[in-house]
Amino acid sequence: MKKLRISIYTPESSLANPLKLVREIWSDAVLGRGLSLRLAVRDIKAQYRQTFLGIFWALVLPLANTVIWIFLNRAGIVSVAPTALPYPIYVFTGTMIWAIFMDALNAPLLQTTAAKPMLAKINFPYEALIMSGILQTLFNSSIKIGLVIVVLLLFGIFPDWHLILFPLAVMSMILVGTTVGLLITPIGLLYTDVGKGIPLVMQFLMFVSPVVFPVPSAGWAVRIFERNPLTPLILVARAWLTGDSTESIWPFLSINLLFLAVFLAVCVIYRLAMPIMIERMGS
Repeated sequence: MKKLRISIYTPESSLANPLKLVREIWSDAVLGRGLSLRLAVRDIKAQYRQTFLGIFWALVLPLANTVIWIFLNRAGIVSVAPTALPYPIYVFTGTMIWAIFMDALNAPLLQTTAAKPMLAKINFPYEALIMSGILQTLFNSSIKIGLVIVVLLLFGIFPDWHLILFPLAVMSMILVGTTVGLLITPIGLLYTDVGKGIPLVMQFLMFVSPVVFPVPSAGWAVRIFERNPLTPLILVARAWLTGDSTESIWPFLSINLLFLAVFLAVCVIYRLAMPIMIERMGS
């Protein structure tokens, strides 16, 4: 007979023993892995069940952005500096990578908001919501990556052995996106303006990232691109996907290590904030 888990609540602050708190977070993450999988499968089925195009919707926005920017460039409305790759491939891979980042960023707030009724009635590991969002992002990412590889082959671009490293770049984008998403989730639960303002802020951030524009060679914009933590992540992801050369490996590794530490800290903040948010939502 399986023993039930016993939780003991005390008035002592959880921050009084940080190591114990981290162990509890890890334990709850392991305990909630089955729930996270079921939530992810449920939400994925619900996302595509009543749609005519099905999983094609995972590709619509990146494809639409690609077509728009190719048109603007070809029509001379927007002037884009020369890129190492053909511009259609450059912008297509950039928008697909950006879409993965945006899926990861939006997932924590969407998952937690959708789980409000369940959170108010059932006590379960909050970490299951985080993992469910990551699983859904991985599923949608696999669809996007499959299409990208097909398009690359049609354009005569054959990835080299670096393609086996590309999943690490995808996980990097998911790590950074999930970290930022978790950071804004507690505020987003209280103020819906946060969720509505995210697309506006992210649209500006996309323009100062090497998504549709290459890194400038001169001018004040160079400093913005260079100080943008997403720049080396996108450059390395695109290089590993297309077989292009890159000089951003060390910044790529440094940013991942930094965000891994921030992710762990944000998980602690999320865990401590959730009981307060649940109480505020119920009042």
